[in-house]
Amino acid sequence: LLLNSLLFSTNIYPKLLIDFLSDQQIISLSLCHLQSFIYYTLCGAEFLLLSAMAYDRYVSICKPLQYASIMNRSTVSILLVLSWLLPACQLIPSLFMISNLEMCHFSLKGIFCNNGISKLYCMNSATTYVVYGVFIILTTIFIPMIFIIFTYTKILLVSYRSSMNVRRKAAQTCSPHLLVLISFSYS
Repeated sequence: LLLNSLLFSTNIYPKLLIDFLSDQQIISLSLCHLQSFIYYTLCGAEFLLLSAMAYDRYVSICKPLQYASIMNRSTVSILLVLSWLLPACQLIPSLFMISNLEMCHFSLKGIFCNNGISKLYCMNSATTYVVYGVFIILTTIFIPMIFIIFTYTKILLVSYRSSMNVRRKAAQTCSPHLLVLISFSYS
């Protein structure tokens, strides 16, 4: 999560600071596409990283004796790589959708390139683009959130049936993750 936040800040703030110091805020179309791509990849990665963390908490509380064999170095590496790779791969088709469109507008309202970039293009029917956007939101936000809710439900059930000591350890293990999850979800 720290690396993800660092990359997110590096993607937005340098250009933002340059814009504050200059009289004209100009960005090339290709750089705007790159900034938008990185922004959405990292946003999607955030929820997938949080769901990987929820899985880690689930295994540590619900299957403590199997934790070392389940959450080994290769499993963690695969979860981390997939958390960043899946959102990036999902955005590639949208680049092809936009590449065939003609630009109608040349000014972008906003402080950085995000989904507002689609308003620059002439789209008679944006249905395909919108449907694909809904698909991306479902797979990078809602499905990971459902998974997180499922894992925490299982953790609560196991904790409820266990001793007070297990409940206390579960609360200590899960509370930092829940604070990050709530903080990110509301921001």
